[in-house]
Amino acid sequence: MAITSTVDTTSSTVPSNIKTTAQAKKDAENAVLNGDGGAMGQTAFLTLFTAQLKSQNPLDPMDNTAFVSQLAQFSQLEATSKMSTSMDSLVKTMSTDHMTSAASLLGKKVSLADGQAMVSNGDPVDGVVTLATDVDSIALKVFSSSGQLVRSGSIGEQKKGDFQFTWDGKDDAGNQVADGKYRIEANTSKFGKQTKAAVSTLATVKGVATDAVTGDMKVDVGNNTTVSMSEIKRIGN
Repeated sequence: MAITSTVDTTSSTVPSNIKTTAQAKKDAENAVLNGDGGAMGQTAFLTLFTAQLKSQNPLDPMDNTAFVSQLAQFSQLEATSKMSTSMDSLVKTMSTDHMTSAASLLGKKVSLADGQAMVSNGDPVDGVVTLATDVDSIALKVFSSSGQLVRSGSIGEQKKGDFQFTWDGKDDAGNQVADGKYRIEANTSKFGKQTKAAVSTLATVKGVATDAVTGDMKVDVGNNTTVSMSEIKRIGN
């Protein structure tokens, strides 16, 4: 009896250590997409691009225009990435410069807008009333943080411009007020017409800090009050 064997030639198994061209291309793509949080660097791009060239149809190779287009796109993305890194570095440098500049204000006096006034250690408060026109008189009033009137006074005729004044830190009875935040209002009179004028005061800088949310540089003038550097219009000794 003859013994014969039948070999199935309709199917074959590729050894595990050998990859098809399609699988090699797929593995290269996955390595790019899954590595480094999905970011494509120069090495990753060249790996994927090489796999793409190896996997192309010899009878229908990649068009030269597409080849150049892909290279141009990668070059543009790489340039944008480098520009972003440079901008981040520039922002950090500028932030450091701003902090250094702000630190030079420590111990100096800076202007506070809207009539804010800080009394510290019983020291007098210097201020400025900005007059848009000549006036017949100026009425000044000082209020506590709770809105209580603590001091009032009147000054006669003044010319257009900045009128400088000093509040001695005392109430109408001559008593020294407690340290803290106050507000000074100025009402001018011209031919009997009453008008509110802008008031700014000077306060001593006690510290500097950067706003964690906006990145804005701020100075601390005490009593839980900070002022943005962009709001400072006047600096004194």
